[in-house]
Amino acid sequence: MVSIRVVTGRRLTNKFIGFPYNLYRKDSNYVPELRIAQRDILNRKKNPFFQHSEAEYFIAIDEKGEVVGRIAAIINAKYVEHWNENYGFFGFFECIDDQKVADALFNSALNWLKNKGVDGVYGPMNPSTNDQCGTLIDGFDTPPYIMMIHNKDYYQTLTDNYGFTKKIDLLSYHLIRDEVPKKMLDLAKNIEARLAKKYILIRKVNFNDIKTEAQKLRYIYNKAWEKNWGFIPMTEDEFEKMVKELKMVTTPDLVYIVEEKGEPIAFVACLPNINEITIKIRNGRLLPFNIFRLIGFKKRVKSVRVLTLGLIEKYRKTGIDACLYAKCFEGAKKMGYEEAEGSWILENNLMMNRALKNVGAKVYKKYRIYQHNFNNG
Repeated sequence: MVSIRVVTGRRLTNKFIGFPYNLYRKDSNYVPELRIAQRDILNRKKNPFFQHSEAEYFIAIDEKGEVVGRIAAIINAKYVEHWNENYGFFGFFECIDDQKVADALFNSALNWLKNKGVDGVYGPMNPSTNDQCGTLIDGFDTPPYIMMIHNKDYYQTLTDNYGFTKKIDLLSYHLIRDEVPKKMLDLAKNIEARLAKKYILIRKVNFNDIKTEAQKLRYIYNKAWEKNWGFIPMTEDEFEKMVKELKMVTTPDLVYIVEEKGEPIAFVACLPNINEITIKIRNGRLLPFNIFRLIGFKKRVKSVRVLTLGLIEKYRKTGIDACLYAKCFEGAKKMGYEEAEGSWILENNLMMNRALKNVGAKVYKKYRIYQHNFNNG
């Protein structure tokens, strides 16, 4: 017998946050989330996401009083506004291998959303596509890169059995630095030279003037992905928060912007893979001693994630993406990084998938976004 409780107050919030550390304690490929970061994401007063959206959190408790699962139900007003589709979301799903527990969690989230009047549900989102999202369905044998998901291999079965169906898959590509074709790097240099003659210039983002730069990056971000499924425009406060956080974990050698006569048209951002360090912090707590593990991590890790690469539509098929990948390669080589992940890419984004394959990258992980339409059961 399992009971579902709405998460209220600090004690239940701690249980919601703490459940995965116990669930994955024997999974060597699981990278624990830092508790302080999870608390900020879930905090309705601190996370600017909740300036326009709302969520309810649930935990499942067994007859012994132990937490055996968790889930969130989410209304994202920006998604509804952008896509004119009245769908809600579920997220932060974690569960023991028990269909009855999973069903109880899904029922709680979907009933809450149904009472809000939505037509259907997508997920998982934690809490949106601007954060961690998707259920890992292939590629369980290696740890995730920074800001990516790792979950139990039975989640797909639990979700399918409840009645969710596939909406779309997200792909992660793996790349070994020394396997990047030299001809692609040479081609990128030639393209960059041609672009310069058209006053299209590539430069490092100025971290010393990050507030001004963030305005340009946000403009590109909200224009470049506006037609991609699941895209949700970021508010100024959301983007500013993200940039501040990313500035702490990356370096100017890994973040580039492209401008035409000073107007922003594209950018790329890569992140040193801090998961190589945090995988050792099994309880997710930085204090009192684990915080020292993070000192100088950028020089100690051996991998990097290409977090985002966006071009305003007008400038696609110009070779700018190849130039930005080459810049990332140069920056990663300078920092001593040996491997990279490009993630995540929509399976139907033919241009981005082709670009990654052209530099020698291979799909090695796959994530699924699910859907449930209330009008069809």
